[in-house]
Amino acid sequence: MSYRYGEYRDGPDPLAPPYDVRSALDQMGDAVLSGSNPGHALRDLLKQGLPGARDRRGLDDLLREVRRRRRELRERGRLDGTLERARALLDKAIGQERSELFPDPSDDARLRESELDGLPNDTASAIQELSTYRWRSAAARQTFEELRDLLRREVLDSQFRGMREALANPDPAAMERVREMMSELNDMLDRDARGEHTQDDFENFMSRYGDMFPEAPRNLEELVDTLARRAAATQRLLASLTPRQREELNALINQTLEQAGMGEQMRRLGESLYSRRPDLAWNTPERLAGDDPMGMGDAVTALDELADLTQLEAALRQDYPGARLDDIDEGAIRRALGRAAVDDLEALRQIERELEQQGYLRRQRGKLELTPKAVRRLGETALRRVFASLESGRRGDHDQVDAGAAGELTGSSRPWRFGDEQPIDVVRTVVNGVRRGGGGAVTLSVDDFEVAETERRTAAAVCLLVDLSYSMALRGTWAAAKQTAMALQALVSSKFPQDSVQIIGFSNYARVLQPDELAGLEWDMVQGTNLHHALLIAGRHLDRHPDFEPVVLVVTDGEPTAHLRRNGSAAFEWPPTQETLELTLAEVDKMTRRRATLNVFMLAEDERLKEFVNEVARRNGGRVFSSSADRLGEYVVSDFLRTRRAR
Repeated sequence: MSYRYGEYRDGPDPLAPPYDVRSALDQMGDAVLSGSNPGHALRDLLKQGLPGARDRRGLDDLLREVRRRRRELRERGRLDGTLERARALLDKAIGQERSELFPDPSDDARLRESELDGLPNDTASAIQELSTYRWRSAAARQTFEELRDLLRREVLDSQFRGMREALANPDPAAMERVREMMSELNDMLDRDARGEHTQDDFENFMSRYGDMFPEAPRNLEELVDTLARRAAATQRLLASLTPRQREELNALINQTLEQAGMGEQMRRLGESLYSRRPDLAWNTPERLAGDDPMGMGDAVTALDELADLTQLEAALRQDYPGARLDDIDEGAIRRALGRAAVDDLEALRQIERELEQQGYLRRQRGKLELTPKAVRRLGETALRRVFASLESGRRGDHDQVDAGAAGELTGSSRPWRFGDEQPIDVVRTVVNGVRRGGGGAVTLSVDDFEVAETERRTAAAVCLLVDLSYSMALRGTWAAAKQTAMALQALVSSKFPQDSVQIIGFSNYARVLQPDELAGLEWDMVQGTNLHHALLIAGRHLDRHPDFEPVVLVVTDGEPTAHLRRNGSAAFEWPPTQETLELTLAEVDKMTRRRATLNVFMLAEDERLKEFVNEVARRNGGRVFSSSADRLGEYVVSDFLRTRRAR
């Protein structure tokens, strides 16, 4: 039996991921290199959606859909529809009764008219008094029964979605079944509160009354969530009405439940639901601006959906500390936007999972960080950007990926040994193969390979001092400084691996920045430019590598305004004190004695800064560059390469 393997040709590759994880990382990298931190960069990526997958929506697209749906709901209608219809039916019944009584000259007819004249203005109170009235008109009696049926359906539908259809043609048996359902539901909730409830109890309950719950909950927790959200929406409906409307509708609700024999059971249920879900917005008013009056059940449904959409909007914005896609309720997405939106959300979650599983992201103490693997890729991206801006004809340096760690060729070669990084001597390798083959077909073995011998390069101890003070963010130069640090780190590790590079950030204090820390690095919201402390740390790095050529680069937008006291605390003063300047220049003199040239890259045209850096150049012999933020990386990298070539 034989097998053939080839390219899959029957449509899209079923094993291919729906997106390119590396493209997702590069898209994040653009934000990171622009000064953002990894958490914000991931959030921006998820907001925009899958890279290269136009059929999938991002969080911003879902957020727009949610806001559009909220606008539609708010414009659907008014919340007082049940009250308005109840008043209309009540007026109709009274009018029909008066029409029946008017032709009758009897005292009974006048007495009845007097009774109708004395009805309260309040709709609920009038209905309560008319509940014992003996209607003379058959049409009026039918209209009044229609009113009571309306209230019964609307009130129950406001608590149990879909009950209105079940009670469209009510009979005593149907109402008795509703009462039994509520009694058993309350008993089940009481048993659950005592820890005695089982899933079998719930399934038995649903087997008898499942048709009353169109949401088809799978367990008691889901049923409680559904009922609690609807009960909270009913309370929000009452809170959204005027005080008079609220009083009337509340009275109608209580009156209807009492007449249906469910007042006590509904009170038990309401208390139990509130105790389980006090986090819901039970009494928060909402404003609907539509013209059409809505029934109580429809109004509660709209308010329930509005509450869902409000919470969903907050989760989709992802603008709170510790925000994650897991915070977004999948059920709320499905209810609001449908199944397709759930698939879009799952695709976005898969991006986040894949970035973590493939070793690009990690979470440390709740904070999202890029791994060293991701930082290396971003550093290479930063370096490519810098080289893209260099004028290759004038600068004379190119991105050479096969240079290795070796130095200049000596002209001789030797047999290859495992671990050699020197370039392969192709001519001598092929000649060895020809000699061994005796003139036939040339085949190469390990013993045929030879490498070209090279001279050892001079190693350099590189220090890049980057200003992290608040002014860097205010002037918009922080992103360029961060990208430059990552580019220099990538350059040294790839093209000059024998060099030892240390990146030092300084504000009120200075600190060494690790390579995997650069991507998530942010400016410090503190005052102080403590170049004195930064030069102290840089000097210790140079002293640890006495045989290396010293290279010191300083990126700053302001003169020194802080120094390190003898007790280790930082002293800040602006304008800078003479003590700060003297201590900083003393460290510059020490660098000069170490034969380390300081090249300073200014990101501001401040006169105090110019005066200071000119003094540094006079004492040290280094150069001063006045660079715009968008060309900082080009200046720093090209100056470093010039220094390395000269040495």
